[in-house]
Amino acid sequence: MRIIPAVDVFEGKCVRLQQGDFRRRKVYSADPLEVARRLEDAGVRYVHLVDLEGARAGRVIHWSVLEQIAGQTQLKVDFSGGLKTDEDLRRAFDLGARQVCLGSVAVVFPLKVYKWLQDYGAQRIVLSADVHRSRIVISGWQEETEISLISFLESYLSIGLRTAVVTDVSRDGMLGGPALDTYRYVRNSLPRLQLIASGGVRTLQDLESLQALGVTGVIIGRALYEGTLTLSDLEPFLC
Repeated sequence: MRIIPAVDVFEGKCVRLQQGDFRRRKVYSADPLEVARRLEDAGVRYVHLVDLEGARAGRVIHWSVLEQIAGQTQLKVDFSGGLKTDEDLRRAFDLGARQVCLGSVAVVFPLKVYKWLQDYGAQRIVLSADVHRSRIVISGWQEETEISLISFLESYLSIGLRTAVVTDVSRDGMLGGPALDTYRYVRNSLPRLQLIASGGVRTLQDLESLQALGVTGVIIGRALYEGTLTLSDLEPFLC
């Protein structure tokens, strides 16, 4: 199971939101690159880099943070937030992103994302399925759609998608435990999907529960920044 720390960027700083609410954010570091280097030094190999302002605005804001982290560490960067055009994807990969994680654009412009899957391959395109009350939310989690989680995932699996990050927005940043029932349902409904769980992870027991479900990876955010999980706790999963 892949461990993927989250580095969420707002106003150039490393922050965390609670339940996707931009008013409920906490700054953990003024230097996202320094955070990434600390993760790399601890043996982490993957990072989920999110441009929060880009996600809300619908255009990438923090290209420079991607360039710094991808260019000055060996971390494999999954980049998300505001990616919308062919040029955005080319630039993200040129700056060193290993993968891009696509949410709002995959809802609003599905044909465009289908083409990107063909052009770049499923190993480089990850679907971001952000969920509130079993419905997909977009625009930095500010807008709820009528699209169900499973139908959204199925539509992309049918045209070659391999991997999706599923985030229960109500759990994100709350340290209340992951949405195990949701992930169990997705695993049972779509066994071919490489599922990455995100939101609510707090303890080693949470990681063990997710591993038992057979998820491909887990994104961890606030638990690391608040210290309910430490980098040394993650060592068994980083081997």
